[in-house]
Amino acid sequence: MSSNEQDINISVNGAPVSARVPVRMHAADFLRHRLGLTGTHIGCEQGVCGMCTIILDGAAIKSCLLLAVQLDGAEVRTVESLAEDDQLNSLQEAFKRRHALQCGFCTPGFLMLATSLKDDGRKLSRQEIREEVSGVLCRCTGYEGIVLAVEDYLNADSDDVALPRDIEQ
Repeated sequence: MSSNEQDINISVNGAPVSARVPVRMHAADFLRHRLGLTGTHIGCEQGVCGMCTIILDGAAIKSCLLLAVQLDGAEVRTVESLAEDDQLNSLQEAFKRRHALQCGFCTPGFLMLATSLKDDGRKLSRQEIREEVSGVLCRCTGYEGIVLAVEDYLNADSDDVALPRDIEQ
């Protein structure tokens, strides 16, 4: 093995992955180009836009700020882990219902951040949600639908999100 490459063993979306990677390859590039998980979007490559957010060992992390070798031994979840049997999960349904996406480029980052927030189990006010999602940039929606969708998802008692009263059926 060259000193420019390293073997890594990780869990990605519940599946074991072993790979030899260049030591300078970004985690986002590894997920997209080696594993074909193109839902991890790459925007600024400087940790500013949040499009590349993944869940690493339970925490929302911007994968463009990590090297693939830093994933060794970790559990990684990408946006591809959310849908079940090709059906939208309750968070994705909330985004659809609240019109929280337009072009969709930022959506995976928001979805992974919101998933991490739900996993943390904290109850957040609308203002706290607004602060949490500020780490992912969106140029299309104005954030209101995103904040409302995340709020619906976080306030649901189960994975089944009830339709809010202010939305007509």
